[in-house]
Amino acid sequence: MTENGPIKVLLVDDQPLLRMGFRLILEGEVDLHVVGEASDGNEALKQVEALQPTWSSWTSACP
Repeated sequence: MTENGPIKVLLVDDQPLLRMGFRLILEGEVDLHVVGEASDGNEALKQVEALQPTWSSWTSACP
């Protein structure tokens, strides 16, 4: 947890099942909050600008 509250996480992967799995794991942590998901790089950049996540997880194969 940061001094400003939980760490805001953006999940980026082109596989919905993988994003869902990561979300389920991360939502079990009190100091992490999944603020959004994106399925490609363009969508992720829009989400980063809109949601201002503290951290993002990207797959290397994401278009």
